[in-house]
Amino acid sequence: MMDKTSKSRLRLPAIAIAASAAVSACASGDSINEGGEIFDSVSAEATINLLGNEPFWGIEIVPEGMGYVATYTTPEDIEGTRAVVTRFAGNNGLGFSGELDDAPLQIALTPGTCNDTMSDNLYPYTATVSWGDQTLMGCGYTSDEPIQEGAVQ
Repeated sequence: MMDKTSKSRLRLPAIAIAASAAVSACASGDSINEGGEIFDSVSAEATINLLGNEPFWGIEIVPEGMGYVATYTTPEDIEGTRAVVTRFAGNNGLGFSGELDDAPLQIALTPGTCNDTMSDNLYPYTATVSWGDQTLMGCGYTSDEPIQEGAVQ
């Protein structure tokens, strides 16, 4: 049985699959960009923050030990739920995969100006999160590439 928050989450699994495929195409040998270069704009040591609204959610991804930990938060769960994730770079972005609450978790971070529609801030990345049967769309920034506050005119 799903709670009210789960029901209200945006469900677009086809977009998540497409975003994940775009990020991971390099691993399968396919080429997204003409040069075939692997995305390397986010350093392995950077903290990555993702956020979205309607519903409000956030994910912080930090290096920990030899891997990465993603912490998923909502206004109802400000402490968050942690998941160990694996990082991979594709041709057109960065991806993370793991499990959160026993459900598959896929995170795609792609370059492109993003506005969260609730503030005047601009973010350097778009984010697509697929978790179980739900998909969350949002924006992202890193400790190396911060938010441009009040940049939207």
